[in-house]
Amino acid sequence: MTAAPADSDSALHNAALYRLSVGSLVALMVLCIAWEWFLAPLRPGGSWLVIKFLPLLLPLRGVLTRNRYTMQWSSMLILLFFTEGIVRATSDRAPSSTLAWIEVALTLLYFFSTIFYLRPYKRRARAMKPATGKRAGK
Repeated sequence: MTAAPADSDSALHNAALYRLSVGSLVALMVLCIAWEWFLAPLRPGGSWLVIKFLPLLLPLRGVLTRNRYTMQWSSMLILLFFTEGIVRATSDRAPSSTLAWIEVALTLLYFFSTIFYLRPYKRRARAMKPATGKRAGK
């Protein structure tokens, strides 16, 4: 591997967006655990719904190491938590509905910070792709 690609990758890296992505993912994991364990569990004493944070562990390592492919698919995975948050925010009573709105905010923060973080990398990849399907002279 040459130094040029690493230099160009570091030029594309936006530390603030990356920190927002990681921070919102970790905050969402903490919220999911606290919500179902002691903040507003479905049943007193906690519920098995506390394990809903487990799918968020799948992309954690890749997000922490800035793996772009992992960040791409995790931005789609996070939409499941967005959906759950919207449903519970509109159907549950407080304090669960308030926690659900926080979940929605964290998922949106993760989704948009990740998408905007990946945007320069996608533009570069598109620019480096050879023009296929076009014939010379047409």
